[in-house]
Amino acid sequence: MHCKLHLPSKPCGHCQRPFAWRRKWARCWEEVRYCSERCRREARRPGVTP
Repeated sequence: MHCKLHLPSKPCGHCQRPFAWRRKWARCWEEVRYCSERCRREARRPGVTP
């Protein structure tokens, strides 16, 4: 079993909550800015703040 305590994390660009590295982001972790599709969509809407 893998220990998930040592995964890198960073804050979401929209909700500011920390989110951890996921395997699907292995090649593009530097470009990932949002924790979810919902945050990505909300961040693109003008005039909406968390």
